[in-house]
Amino acid sequence: MAVGNNTQRSYSIIPCFIFVEALAFLIIHSFAHSFIIYLPLILCNKLVIMAGTVLLAYYFECTDTFQVHIQGFFCQDGDLMKPYPGTEEESFITPLLLYCVLAATPTAIIFIGEISMYFIKSTRESLIAQEKTILTGECCYLNPLLRRIIRFIGVFAFGLFATDIFVNAGQVVTGHLTPYFLTVCKPNYTSTDCRAHHQFINNGNICTGDLEVIEKARRSFPSKHAALSIYSALYATMYITSTIKTKSSRLAKPVLCLGTLCTAFLTGLNRVSEYRNHCSDVIAGFILGTAVALFLGMCVVHNFKGTQGSPSKPKPEDPRGVPLMAFPRIESPLETLSAQNHSASMTEVT
Repeated sequence: MAVGNNTQRSYSIIPCFIFVEALAFLIIHSFAHSFIIYLPLILCNKLVIMAGTVLLAYYFECTDTFQVHIQGFFCQDGDLMKPYPGTEEESFITPLLLYCVLAATPTAIIFIGEISMYFIKSTRESLIAQEKTILTGECCYLNPLLRRIIRFIGVFAFGLFATDIFVNAGQVVTGHLTPYFLTVCKPNYTSTDCRAHHQFINNGNICTGDLEVIEKARRSFPSKHAALSIYSALYATMYITSTIKTKSSRLAKPVLCLGTLCTAFLTGLNRVSEYRNHCSDVIAGFILGTAVALFLGMCVVHNFKGTQGSPSKPKPEDPRGVPLMAFPRIESPLETLSAQNHSASMTEVT
């Protein structure tokens, strides 16, 4: 009973912590542009939220604070009898390679894009005017290039850790079994429970395999590789398409965006081909990563606005002041007589 109570208490912490972080994030971004006098306090709150997000991700990844839900199974379930593909380090896309690419690719794109756009004279002038007025209110002025880079990378890092938290929370709460679960579980098929083909097993003690491997085999839904890869690719795609506004990038932008999205898609397919996740797990990971990326893009939409202002449309002329057709003017005899009388009166006066 003590273990069950601790597990339920751990589950209750997850939504509360995520809700408090999301609420604080929305409040800070809503009032950041209105109360410039509280700029140090706002920055401190953002650092606290970021630290809390990293700490929660650490507890999910590196500790056993949150116990995985024990889900039942059928001993003869063919979907859970795939061969064991080995540890994650033996995968074609290792965790170290995945995390390095996820962190390095958007960061490099942001650095190159911001520095390239800053060296364009018209863009640099627009940046200086826009950032100094909107973000700092003519006080505490900082280089707009450095400020934009920190802002883009900070939001990306926050979303990356938030996606990891949502994925781990889903895996812990559902306890969905991987395709190779029965291979590593090694249940006793001669026991009374496994003799019946339609007997559902709720007893987790029936497994005789390695407990550490079995616990990892209970964390399949949603796919972490799919969620993190699609989030990173979509964030980089939104930055490229919405921020970089140069005429010479008409072909480079779609190639770069499609390349990042295709890489994320292949990462999910690799998880299915190696029997590490089900198709439903990968699809759920794609949906989760896409939702987080779109949510951050909408909440901080000013980050993804183009630096070049939209060209102003010429003001249409008043049609009442424009003649429909221009004809040569002909003077009438009455106008001629009036002009002569007027000139004669002016002569007499003088």
